This record gives sequence, C-alpha cells and structure tokens, in this order.
Amino acid sequence: MLSDLEIAQKAELVNINKIAEKAGISEEYLRPYGKHVAKVSHHMLEGLQDRPDGKLILVTAMSPTSAGEGKTTTSIGLSMALNRLGRRSIVTLREPSLGPIMGIKGGAAGGGYSQVLPMEEINLHFTGDIHAVTTAHNLLSAAIDAHLKFGNKLGIEPTQVYWPRAIDMNDRALREVIVALGGRANGYPREDEFVITAASEIMAILCLSNDLEDLKQRLGRITFASNMNREFISVRELGVHGAMAALLKDAMDPNLVQTIEGTPAFVHGGPFANIAHGTNTIVATKTALKLSDIVVTEAGFGADLGGEKFLDFVCHEGGFVPDGVVIVASIRALKVNGEARKQELDKENLEALEKGFQNLRVHVENMEKYGIPVIVALNDFPSDTAGEKELFGRLCEKNSISFEFSNVWAHGGNGGEDLAKLVVELTERESDFTPVVKWDLPIEEKLDLLAKEIYRAGSVEMTSAAKASLRRIKKNGYDSLPLIVAKTQYSISDEESLTGAPSGYTFTVRDFTLSAGAGFVVAISGSIMRMPGLPAAPNAKVIDIDKSGKITGLF
Repeated sequence: MLSDLEIAQKAELVNINKIAEKAGISEEYLRPYGKHVAKVSHHMLEGLQDRPDGKLILVTAMSPTSAGEGKTTTSIGLSMALNRLGRRSIVTLREPSLGPIMGIKGGAAGGGYSQVLPMEEINLHFTGDIHAVTTAHNLLSAAIDAHLKFGNKLGIEPTQVYWPRAIDMNDRALREVIVALGGRANGYPREDEFVITAASEIMAILCLSNDLEDLKQRLGRITFASNMNREFISVRELGVHGAMAALLKDAMDPNLVQTIEGTPAFVHGGPFANIAHGTNTIVATKTALKLSDIVVTEAGFGADLGGEKFLDFVCHEGGFVPDGVVIVASIRALKVNGEARKQELDKENLEALEKGFQNLRVHVENMEKYGIPVIVALNDFPSDTAGEKELFGRLCEKNSISFEFSNVWAHGGNGGEDLAKLVVELTERESDFTPVVKWDLPIEEKLDLLAKEIYRAGSVEMTSAAKASLRRIKKNGYDSLPLIVAKTQYSISDEESLTGAPSGYTFTVRDFTLSAGAGFVVAISGSIMRMPGLPAAPNAKVIDIDKSGKITGLF
C-alpha cells in the first residue's frame, strides 16, 4: 500500500494559474509561488461584494483519538465529491504547524487520495505565513525588553509582562525560561516563556482580520503588560503595531493550492482549536463563498472545540450563516472512547463501540443546539467489520442521527459522492442558526453556559489565580468580550482521561488571559499548555531527504 506522501508524489499537478482560472480568480490578483502554489490578494474581495455567497458547510468531528477520525481528509474529499456532482466547491483549511509535524502528527494535508497538494510544501514552510507570524510576535517581545532597558516611559511593571516569545516548534524546554542574563547591557532579567506560534495571539489576529487596516488596528489593541497601577498597556502605546503589520502584509493574502483531483483549495492561517479559535482565515472563507456554490470549511479538533468556537465566535466575526454541520467519526475512534485497547482496534468489539458511541451522540446533540442541520460522516477503515457497521447504523437510527459512509481516503472524490449528495440535501433544508453563547453575557455566565451545555459539566470552579486574573480583566474594561476556552481536545471535559461522554463533573478553570487584539478572553482549564513537547520517538526521526531533494517520512 502506498503511503500518503507516495500518493502525493505520484500525482500530476495542474499549473496554479489553471486552478485560479477554474476558481474564477483573475491573474491580476494572483502571485505564484512556483508552479503549484499562489497567493491571492485579499483586495480581490472588494470587487466581489455584489456577488451572492454560496452555501457554507462546517466539518468538525467527535473527540479526536490516536486511532484517527479523518476530519481534514473528509473535508477535502467532500469538496472534490461536490465538484463531481456539478457543484462549484472550494475547501478552506488551516496551515499545518511544524511542531506537530515533527512531533506525532506527521503531515496535515489530508491523506490517501484525498489530499491538498503539493503536500511537502504545505507541510514544510509553505509560503512563510507562520514564519511571518513568529517574526511579528517576537518583534513585540524585543520591543518590550528594549523599552524596559531604555527608560521604561510607559511604567511597565517588569514582573507583570505577560507577552511571551514564540517559535513554531514543539520545545518543552522553552515553557519556562529566564531572559536578559549577562549584565545591564542585555536588559532587565525576568522570567519569560515561549509559546508555539499557532498559540500566538498574532495568529488569531491574522485569521480574524478583514484587511490590512483591520489587522493594524487589532495589533495596536494587544495588551502585553501592566503598569504599577495594574492597568493594561497596549501595543499602540509602544508604537510598533505598524511594523508588525508590515511584517504580516503578504501573510494576509490567502494561499491557493489544489486537491489531488484539481479542486481549488485555500490553506490559510493556523490557530489551534484547543488554545485559540481553531479555524482558517475569515478572508479565505469570505473569498471562497463569493467564488463557490458550496464552501467546505474545517474547524480544528472536536465539535466541542473548533466547532463550538466557529459557531459561537467566528460566524459573528465573519458574518457567516452556516447551512449545515458534518461531524466526522470512525469506528476505531468510537471504540477508543469505549475504552478499547489501541493494540486491539483491528478486532471486532461491539461492546466498546456501543459505549464509545455516546461521545458522538453528545457532539451531535451539541451541534443541533445551534439550529442547523447536522449529519455524520463515518470514515471507513479496512478493519471495520460488517457487525460493527451494522451496529453503528442501528445506533444512529435509534438516536435519529443521519449518517453516510466516507471512502475518500481510498477512492478520492468518487468515494464521497454519497456523502456529498446528503450534504447537498442538507443545504436545501431550513435552518435557524442561533449561537448558543450570547456575547452580551458576563464572562462567568458564558463560561457556565459553555461548561454545562457543551462540555456537560455539573458545575464550574475557578481557582484563586483565575479569579484574580478575571478581576483584573474586568477592572480594565474587557469583561464584555467573547469567551474562548482552552482545554484538552481528547475529552469533552477538562480532563484528558475522561473519554466517552462524561457528565456531572466539575469543570475547573485555572486562569484567564486577555487577547484584546483578537477580541476575546481565554479561560484556561486542565493541564493544557501553549507549548507542546516532542515525544520520545518524534516523527522528525523518520523524515528525510535524498540528494535529489525527494522527501520521505511525511504521512
């Protein structure tokens, strides 16, 4: 059997100018990066405002497991299948972060015969957007320390600088560091930290900005420290927001690539859904909606993370009204949620499947609360038995869940046509999209609503540190912002080990942080960290390149 990378390397790619022409993008807005990748000017949107929007389908998933669900693969395959049915479709995805690629995830451009290409470029550096975010982030870090050394006119309290540094790599040694050692010439020694670039507020800002002016204004609103009176200090006061925006100028433009079948795809922006809002850029999705009959967009991790954040937050920011939700599941992942051992997933286990099905049921119920149609895409694996598939069908019927099999990994768009037909029907149903969390509620009420309605907790508890942080956020006038919850992706709850469908537990928040530029407050729960670490046997050990430049080990 060919690996994902081998399949990608055997594919015959179309020149990106032809892909742009197919999508309706004129040459004046196109800036090629070689033969198969291009930037599309975000200014193109200005000339498309009179066009009606296409339909918008959100693809999310059950709680992710190491067994695999296939959310990105399904998103790409669904878009290809819709084109096969004669519907103009563009898929919009996030850019992969190098940290997970070198860690445990490998590639992040789909799989099998349902990939976006060129796979190696997308996974490794791509057009440099993530590096631009890293540089803009660290420019602010450098400017803060320079300001502290040369007079500190803003009255920054050195122990209250909470803007970290960033790097696009999993590096646990950088979670807690001390900077400015070596004497007065090197600045004011203080504790600091690094976050992975996908967790940077600048990444969130890039994904939420409509244009360069919006981007610059948001960068200026970032708060990075407090003064002696515990008042927040903004980047606008420091005066480097213009330079930060200049570094991000090219990163504002969506990246155009193609699927393995030549379907246009935007791969742009990369915030993590377990830390930030977890969807691609608003600009890319808006542009795709003007060019398509049906846009397929993916939200990171499970429906309790990326799905909820897209519906409660991103839709308001982008003015989106989704027409349906597809929740991706696999029998293997359901068995993991039913406490089956990973080593035995290839064996039939009806008991674990039935128990783990409750995880999917909760996610479906949660998405239905938003008033839009919901269906399940069951990603077909060769190890799935006839008995397991039959049981899954009976469980869906019992719980009034519509589903369809997805075979896009093995068969590309052809393996997703039945799913695509169901999605077309989905877009023709009536919907009454209504966010679950209202923006005008106090932060405590937003948190309580999310914890009980989406995470199925019985109560919410805040540590003393969280209460102190929230008081400071309120004192500075930011308590009316939307709430984003940072939590584990492996459970509906705040505890990674609670698989399946936990309920009635206590959801604990240990801190609150402010992302004033992005426009939200983050509630941090459980053991979630903004800097992952490499595992004992990282994927970096199998990635290689030969003298001809051929890469191996990406999957």
